[in-house]
Amino acid sequence: MLEVIFLGTGGIMPTRERNVPAIAIRYKGEILLFDVGEGTIRQMNTAKISPMKVEKIFITHFHGDHYLGLAALIQTMNLWNREKPLHIYGPKYTFEFVQNFLNSGFFRPGFEVHVHELGETRLKFGDYEVWSFKVEHGIPALGYVFKERDRRGKFVSEKLAQYGLKPGPILGKLEKEGKIEVNGKVIRLEDVTGPKRRGVKIAYTGDTEPAERVKLFSERADLLIHDATYLSAEDRGEGYHSTVGEACEIAKKARVKLLALFHRAFRYTYDEYLREAEAICREFGVNFVVPRDFDVLEYKAGNWQFKNLLEGAE
Repeated sequence: MLEVIFLGTGGIMPTRERNVPAIAIRYKGEILLFDVGEGTIRQMNTAKISPMKVEKIFITHFHGDHYLGLAALIQTMNLWNREKPLHIYGPKYTFEFVQNFLNSGFFRPGFEVHVHELGETRLKFGDYEVWSFKVEHGIPALGYVFKERDRRGKFVSEKLAQYGLKPGPILGKLEKEGKIEVNGKVIRLEDVTGPKRRGVKIAYTGDTEPAERVKLFSERADLLIHDATYLSAEDRGEGYHSTVGEACEIAKKARVKLLALFHRAFRYTYDEYLREAEAICREFGVNFVVPRDFDVLEYKAGNWQFKNLLEGAE
């Protein structure tokens, strides 16, 4: 199961309606955090996500609304007697800034914190990879791609019959070793399976102006979470952010399946922003959502299913 949980969807400063950026990807029991704005630990508690399941945190850049929740999160882990190491990834200066956090006040974690500074990097973790890529925000800043490894195709009964194979331990051996020998003939896994099944791909830009690197790294993504802070270039002014229209243009060019408009400026109400976004995205023919805090996108059978964790809760 794979879920994308939006813990904070606003930009710049928190409001009564929404918190600042934090996104959790739940994958096979693991939680990966992408950005950890102030108040993220409260959002995690509300969403019933245990900080003890977080082993990796990916920070896009060091503006306060994207990382100031890190100290509170680490201290909570420490109070809960965490023993497992925590890995924090980010752009240039990540080591310096995280060390400043860890050395502030009368507080040192009782578990290992490993800090990794990234450029454009491909990190491999078992059944998935995380790619980092440079974005345009006026300071060192990264976007990230979560890419599930492609899975083997299913066994095809007609192909199995051609080789005289039947379900049982021999197929388990073939799946594990990639090839077997039967009656002097070598049978490879690809000889008896269908086409590979493409693993899910999620791209997250963090804060950025429209950038060619975003289009390149989000090509054919199942989900693109793109900075769409402003409704218009006039609203943006000189800020290093994207508009809804610019995010839609990138999504269309990259042929993504679903666009999530993220980091909405606090000047807009949700209804106002959604109304304008619908008109803009319709022109581009882009399938989109405007996530609220605690919205969840669950990936099932090649499609996204949408829900909110708080709907129906007391």
